[in-house]
Amino acid sequence: MVVDWAVGDGTCVEAQNNMSSYACKSLNSTCKEPDNGYGYRCYCDEGFQGNPYLDGGCQDIDECLDPNNKCEKGCKNIPGNYTCTCPEGYNGDGLKNGRGCIRGESFIFKLVAGIALGFIVLLLGACWLYLELKRRKLITMKQKFFLQNGGLMLQEQLIRRDYSPDTMKIFTSAELKKATNNFHDDRIIGQGGFGTVYKGFLSDNRIVAIKKSKEVDPNQIEQFINEVIVLSQINHKNVVRLFGCCLETQVPLLVYEFINNGTLFEHINNETKAHALSWDKRLTIATEAAGVLAYLHSAASPPIIHRDVKSANILLDNNFTAKLSDFGASRLVPEDQTRLSTMVQGTFGYLDPEYMQTNQLTEKSDVYSYGVVLVELLTGKKALSYERPEKERNLASYFLSRLNQGRLYRVLEDNIVSEGNNEQLMAVAMLAKRCLYVRGEDRPSMKEVAMELEGLRLSKKHYSLQTQPNAEVMESLLFRPMNGFAKGEGNTIGTAGYNSMRDHIQLPMGGGR
Repeated sequence: MVVDWAVGDGTCVEAQNNMSSYACKSLNSTCKEPDNGYGYRCYCDEGFQGNPYLDGGCQDIDECLDPNNKCEKGCKNIPGNYTCTCPEGYNGDGLKNGRGCIRGESFIFKLVAGIALGFIVLLLGACWLYLELKRRKLITMKQKFFLQNGGLMLQEQLIRRDYSPDTMKIFTSAELKKATNNFHDDRIIGQGGFGTVYKGFLSDNRIVAIKKSKEVDPNQIEQFINEVIVLSQINHKNVVRLFGCCLETQVPLLVYEFINNGTLFEHINNETKAHALSWDKRLTIATEAAGVLAYLHSAASPPIIHRDVKSANILLDNNFTAKLSDFGASRLVPEDQTRLSTMVQGTFGYLDPEYMQTNQLTEKSDVYSYGVVLVELLTGKKALSYERPEKERNLASYFLSRLNQGRLYRVLEDNIVSEGNNEQLMAVAMLAKRCLYVRGEDRPSMKEVAMELEGLRLSKKHYSLQTQPNAEVMESLLFRPMNGFAKGEGNTIGTAGYNSMRDHIQLPMGGGR
C-alpha cells in the first residue's frame, strides 16, 4: 500500500492567491503540483535543504564543504550554489575537469594578446596604405592613358558637336572589366592582326563586342579620335554600330554592337554552313557589302577607306544581313586628297598589289579586296591557303587563271552551280575580274559595283553591257573541259609566310602609321 498526500485541493496559483493559508512558508521554497491528484506540495530550492513548510526552514547548503565538489583549488559558497576560484598568480576556470588553475598564464596571455593585436593593427594599416597607394597609382595611370589616348580632345569634340550619350559614350575601364569578367579568355570571340575582340555584357543588359587593339601610334591620336567621332555617326544598317570607347587603358578599347551569327568567312568555309548559304543569300550579302563600301567612299563626310576588307570582317546577323566591321585599319580621306601615303597594312590574300608597290592608298584598294571577297563567295575557298597546291594558294590568281582559260566551272562551288544560276554566276565572276585589275584606275568604283549587283538581284537578265558576254562565250567559259593550267594575267600578287595568328602585313614603306 502507498500513502500519498497533498496540501488542499487547489493548484499552486490558487493557493498563492491566499498567502495566509499558503503552506510554502520558506523564502527558498517552491510549490509543485503532483501528477496523480489535486493539491500541491512544497520543496526547497536547489542548493537548499530543510523544511519548506516553516518560515526560514530551507537553509543554504555549503557545497564547498563537500570534498567531491568540482573545484581544483579555491571554492566560494554562494546562496544555492558555489564558484571555483584560483589563487593569486594563477589563471583558469578552477575546475578539476576544466582548465584548472595555471600559474602565470594571465601575464603571458595578455602579453601575447597585446603583441598579436598590435601586429594585426599594423598589418591592417600597412594593407590599407598599400591599397590606397595602389588606388592612387591606378587613378594616375588611368588619367595618363586618358590624356595619352586623346581623352580631352574627344570630350571637346563631343561637347562642340553636342553629341548625346546615346550616340557616343566614353566608358570607364571598370565598366568594361566587369562586362568581360576582367577580359577572361572565355569571353574572346575573335582575334586578328589588329587586336582581340571580347564578348561583353553591359549593366543595361546590352550585349556588346569589345575590341582591344594591339597598339596605337601616339603620333596619330588626333586622327584616331576623328575616326571614332566619324564612325560613331555612321548610321547605316550594314555597318556594325560603334557605341563608344574607353581611353583609360594603355590601348583604346572600342565598344561595338554584338552580331551573333558569326562572320562570312566562317559561313563560307564551314561545310555545314556553306550548304545553307544559297546563291541568293550570297548575292544579297555581296550587294549589301558593296553598298556599304560605296556609302563609306561616296556618302560619308569625310570619305572613309576601310583598308581591311575581307570575309572575316563581314559579320552576319540572324537574317544574314551583312554588317561591315573592324575599322581598326581605316583611314579618313582629307577633302583635298584622293591618295594617302601610309604604311602598307592589310591581310595577305586581300592586299591590293598597286597599293603594295606605290604605297598610295585609294578607294580602289578597297575595291580589290572586295573583289577577293566576291571570289570567295563564288568558290567557297579561302583567299590564301598553304594547304592547297602552290599554283592554287593565292585564290585571286587561281580564279583569274581559270576564268581566262574558260574553265571557271572548275573553281565554282558545287552547291551554287547546281542551283542553275549560270548567267548570274558568270556576271559576278566578270565583275570580280574587273575588281581585281592590277591598275586601280581600271577597276570600277564601289558605287558602280553596288549598282551592278543590285541590278543582278532585281533581274537575272538585266546586266551591264560592258561586262555581259554573249551566250556562246558564257557557255564556253562555264562548261568547256579543262585541258591544262595556265598562269593568270598577272593582276594579282602571291604572298608567303602566312600564319593564321599573323594574317596581317605591315611593310614600313614610309609615311603615316
